Amino acid sequence: MDQKPAKIDELSFEDALRALEDVVRKLESGEVPLDESIALYERGEALRRHCQARLDAAQARIEKIVAGPDGKPASTVPFDAD
Repeated sequence: MDQKPAKIDELSFEDALRALEDVVRKLESGEVPLDESIALYERGEALRRHCQARLDAAQARIEKIVAGPDGKPASTVPFDAD
């Protein structure tokens, strides 16, 4: 890795996803030495967990937004509902 990676917990979802895609690209290239591959894999897993946590938090917020006419939550809607 050429530069010091950013702290994962400080990354936005979009930045973490881009970083994860970069890790995957490097690992799939087959050009990375074994020790660096292991470090990349560990960072990739941490990035994946961070992205999943951000998605879970967004889903929880969306479910809270669905409210009845009185402003109180009337029901929840699944995150992936159309």
